[in-house]
Amino acid sequence: MEPVGNVLITGGASGLGAATAQEVRDQGGTPLVLDRVEPELDVPHVRADLADRAATERAVHRLVELAGGRLDGVFTAAGIDSCGALDAVPAAEWERVVQVNLLGTVAVVRCALPHLKESAGRVVTCSSTLGLKAVPDATAYCASKFGVLGFSRALAAETAGAVGVTTLVPGGMHTSFFDGRDEQYKPPPDAKLNRPEDVARTVLFALRQPAGCEVRELVVCSSEEGSWP
Repeated sequence: MEPVGNVLITGGASGLGAATAQEVRDQGGTPLVLDRVEPELDVPHVRADLADRAATERAVHRLVELAGGRLDGVFTAAGIDSCGALDAVPAAEWERVVQVNLLGTVAVVRCALPHLKESAGRVVTCSSTLGLKAVPDATAYCASKFGVLGFSRALAAETAGAVGVTTLVPGGMHTSFFDGRDEQYKPPPDAKLNRPEDVARTVLFALRQPAGCEVRELVVCSSEEGSWP
């Protein structure tokens, strides 16, 4: 397996992002965290809101500086949701989901791309099983995650031979992602969900593939996950 190197992780202060930051460090790499809040892990980090493109671009540039100018990988773990029927979710909330999940992903990758081309690095974007399967009361989330999948497939074709691109398609995980939702939109107490630490290992698997070997798409879910297939 290839060395881990410097890996920029959006949403790296919690959930899957934090678990991946820990895994990167455990495997000898340097996680570079971009999040709205400070991570508990003592690693290079910059606070920024992915809905703010200019702030996001500044954060990426600063993290690359903190890493000595080299970037080997990017994992776009940050994501939000706003559940409810289309005509019940405020327009600003609906659009923010797309801004963070899709446009924030694009902004980070666009800014990181010159550095990844220099290092022949890799990108792992984060879609969702709801980027493949549409469900009611999730139009913003499904639109954003379907968008991430389409963006990633096009990016993989565009950068073939220069930058590796993997789309992670995770099912539900035991994280704070569901906190604050109305009860009807929370997983039931007996829901079969994955541990973020286990999913993080699959991210590292994709990032550490040898040159020319591509894991293009990676579905990772509980064996009893209701959103897949």
